This record gives sequence, C-alpha cells and structure tokens, in this order.
Amino acid sequence: MQSIDDAGKETKEPRAAPERYEPGSEADFERLYRNTYRRILGTLITLVRDRATAEDCAQETFERAYRSWKSWKPDAPAEAWLHRIAINVAISDLRYQRLRHAGELIRRLGRPVPPADPAALAERSDLVRAMKKLPTKQAAALVLRHFHGYTNREIAAALGVPEQTIASRLAAARKQLQAVLGR
Repeated sequence: MQSIDDAGKETKEPRAAPERYEPGSEADFERLYRNTYRRILGTLITLVRDRATAEDCAQETFERAYRSWKSWKPDAPAEAWLHRIAINVAISDLRYQRLRHAGELIRRLGRPVPPADPAALAERSDLVRAMKKLPTKQAAALVLRHFHGYTNREIAAALGVPEQTIASRLAAARKQLQAVLGR
C-alpha cells in the first residue's frame, strides 16, 4: 500500500504481519473466516463470473478448509492456503458446468439417428433399380466387373462362358443403363 508523505513523495506503508492461526482451533478458524471471506469471494467472482456461483464456491471452499483445518501446516499464510482451495473449487465448478452444459445439449439434441444401412441405400438407388431391369446374366457380369473389379477373363471363368460373351453382355448392359439413366 502506498501513501504520500509531508514532502509529497510516495512512500510504501509496511504491510501488516499476516495473522497467526493455530491449526485445529475453532476460534482461529472463525477468525480466519471473518477476515478472509470477502477476499475469497472476490477472487471467486472474478474466476466464475457469477456472484451466486461464487458464493456457492466460497461455501465449498470454507467447508473443505474446515475439514482439513486440523492438518493445515502454517508454513504458508492461511489466506494463501484458502485461495488455493478456492481456485481448485472454482476450476472444479467450471469443469462441472461445462459437462452439465454438454449433457443438456446432448439431451436437447436427442439420440443420434443411426446411419442408413448401406445395403438399403444401394437397393433404393437409381442404378440398382435400373440394374433390376437388366437380364440376370448381364447384371451378373456388370456387378462382377464394376462392383468387384474382376477382369473379363475372371468373369468368364466364374460364369463358365467364353470371354467374348462377357464382353457382349457388358456392352449390352451399359447401353441399356445409359438409356435408362442417361449419361
């Protein structure tokens, strides 16, 4: 803290010595509460940006501190210890709020629609409907060629016909599909 002396110069006032508290003492904890509540609340309001939430966090801070009061080590000021607890409470609360917000959003959106069955989509496609109009032998040659990538020789071997027959079936099937589907 700074003040101005008689000569108009700024001087630093000596900081008051930190309060001394005895771990486990009920009276000291009450004094700690009275001396630090406003500063802890101010810190929490800054962190969580909502007074009501900050008051809840302050209450949680002092509850946690009270539960640990007997084991508090006075190697650091009690207020610094309380601030550490308060900051951890604020972080936990913010994390919880984000999770709750995400949960509310998921509930509002509902369950995701299961993806469409690829087989059902294929059955409804224009190409499949057009292929259903093809003669079975032409459709078989077309499926083996374009869906499975077989060569004419492999298709001929699979269907037990000459390779030239496969070439004619594929040409006829393509011609009919182009007429139905357009280019």
